[in-house]
Amino acid sequence: MQEEEEASRRERLHFRVCRFILESGVKLGLGSLPLASACTIYHRFVARTAPGAYDPYLVATAAIFLAGKVEEQHLRARDILNVCHRYLHPRLPPLQVDNTFWDLRESLVQCELLMLRVLNFQVSFQHPHKYLLHYLLALRGWLNRHVWQRTPLGPTAWALLRDSYHGPLCLRHRPQHLAAAALHLALLCYGLEVPGQGGSGRDWWQVLCEGCTWDILQEIGREMVAVYEMDAKL
Repeated sequence: MQEEEEASRRERLHFRVCRFILESGVKLGLGSLPLASACTIYHRFVARTAPGAYDPYLVATAAIFLAGKVEEQHLRARDILNVCHRYLHPRLPPLQVDNTFWDLRESLVQCELLMLRVLNFQVSFQHPHKYLLHYLLALRGWLNRHVWQRTPLGPTAWALLRDSYHGPLCLRHRPQHLAAAALHLALLCYGLEVPGQGGSGRDWWQVLCEGCTWDILQEIGREMVAVYEMDAKL
């Protein structure tokens, strides 16, 4: 029982930290891929280190810093520290360029180096976003034009995919399957059905996503829904 409670506590902590990454990243003007990379870096790092060994918010801040470099959307360390400090300490005055700032900057740089070593410098990832875009373009030609125009299918699938990074789904599933599951869940939200393609009556995800099965879609869909259930509990 105690182990289950501790696991649940860590799960809630990582959820809050990933929310911190996503919201801080948006304030810094990061796009979808750098945000996804930052969350993936964070999830991989905590999966390879002992629980509680490092300050999770420092790790998250370093993940944002590193992801900006990986995805070639470079950010100044000062901007990252200012935004993250403001997020964590909204009632405190903004950071000044003093000893506290330089200590934080040094911690950020050292944490980034530590993350690179722990991850064996493997910080470039294949994200599901390009697959989701491909699937959406395909379905646009398969669905009724009026249905497509009045249903925000793309934004909903994109939001489901983004929110999935609150949890470690990116570590457990192939990017193609994550994209297909996000789109499948978006279709379910609006009660839409896509006609079978190719004369075989196969479902769209069988046509577009190699290796994807109904069980995989269901499993990932349940994990995506669990993200919102976790949000409601916090």
